Amino acid sequence: MNKKEGQAKENLSFESICSTEVQELRYNKPHVLPIYASASFVFEDTEHSMSVFTQKEKGHLYSRYANPTVDSVAQKLALLETYGSDIQADCLLTNSGMSAISLVLSSYLKAGDTVLTQGDLYGGTTELLHKVYRNYGIKTITTDLTDLTQTEQIIKDDPTIALIYAETPANPSLRCIDLKRLSSLAKGHGILTVVDNTFCTPYLQRPLSLGIDIVVHSTTKSLNGHGNSIGGAVIADKKHTQTLWTAYKLIGLNPSPFDTWLLHNGLKTLTLRVKQACINAMKIASHLDQDHRVSVVNYPGLPAHPSHQIAREQMSLFGSMLSFELKGGFEAGKQFMDSVKMITLAPTLGDLDTLLLHPASSSHLNVDKAVREANGITDGLIRMSVGIESDSDLISDISQALDSIASIT
Repeated sequence: MNKKEGQAKENLSFESICSTEVQELRYNKPHVLPIYASASFVFEDTEHSMSVFTQKEKGHLYSRYANPTVDSVAQKLALLETYGSDIQADCLLTNSGMSAISLVLSSYLKAGDTVLTQGDLYGGTTELLHKVYRNYGIKTITTDLTDLTQTEQIIKDDPTIALIYAETPANPSLRCIDLKRLSSLAKGHGILTVVDNTFCTPYLQRPLSLGIDIVVHSTTKSLNGHGNSIGGAVIADKKHTQTLWTAYKLIGLNPSPFDTWLLHNGLKTLTLRVKQACINAMKIASHLDQDHRVSVVNYPGLPAHPSHQIAREQMSLFGSMLSFELKGGFEAGKQFMDSVKMITLAPTLGDLDTLLLHPASSSHLNVDKAVREANGITDGLIRMSVGIESDSDLISDISQALDSIASIT
């Protein structure tokens, strides 16, 4: 209780009593993190204000800068992303996964710089680089980051490369990049490395421990796991988060305390959800791999997948995401999508239930077809985010949907 809260209010008018803030009658600690739905925070006096503003004393000023709910959940994510290491990291939670990516790019790139990345990225990231950052004089080079010999040659040939942006497993090809070797290569040339760890979450993969500089997440996906809030995260050591924080507070990338609170609730069951989804994904991938109507199954848990060994080395499980290519192309893909009964069609991933996406007609609709196909994103490719339902029910629904396209294959 501060001085003002302790002052008697018996002489205040009715109107003043209505409009002034109530004294918080909390006598002991709540079991569940509260939602601090406050835009600003109160100072004891001007000395306290000066001390907080000059960072001599820790304190909250304004929720665009920091908020107790947001800070508490950010600290938890930083602990998860650095688990098992001695890395001291901070986390900045943002209002979406795309804003997390934008925060990093805006903080570290300038006109004349080049981003080196892969072709099999999330379509939104590809568009961001080519349609927004290109306008700022920032070039993007696309290569196969699994080929480190070729990657190194590109770096040697282009001194303007300032940042390598990777996604592993990739969306939706599920190809995996050797992060230890990539980070070592980048450090040798003074290049910043950024990895989107959304597909894995820190439960399955921790890129900072593999030498990567900055990790980004769409917390909307498996970290939340319930599809009820939008958010993002940037996690890195304090040297980087100090640089990032300037753009973070000035651009206004902070999430709402309510969305953050929903993320916090989802994190409590992260291991249970992701583990079961990984078990289901392995069973479904194995089933699809035996079906003659499917030409390719992309799942790093399958021994024949080109990234199987890398996934074994840097992931604790093989993930809940897979994709598969149907014989029959675009029409077969549409028919399959329209024929499932239990599985949901939705442009997201990481929810409790299983979700389907047809990239050629949705997430990668605006990506040049030649670029898509060069990276395995064909017209007949289906992306599946596997949930925690009964695996037998899921396989039954997949089988009947495959039966519906038999006539066109």
